[in-house]
Amino acid sequence: MKTTIELSDQILVQAKNAATREGTTLRALIEQALRAELARRRHAGSGFTLRDVSFGGKGLQPELANATWEQLRELAYQGRT
Repeated sequence: MKTTIELSDQILVQAKNAATREGTTLRALIEQALRAELARRRHAGSGFTLRDVSFGGKGLQPELANATWEQLRELAYQGRT
């Protein structure tokens, strides 16, 4: 598909020089750069990664295996107002 884009003179000169050095075409260089950027954005997701703060405990206590979320929350906040 053909399209027209406007690039600054400086970036166009740099891109043409890079394409020449690498023995490729300007079109191939631009397509490669767009693919890489689109893949980076796709994998970046929300940009937030939850830090792993787990510790070396023994996991859930057996007596709480069938507890509801409300029961677990009550125990977690027990004694707090």
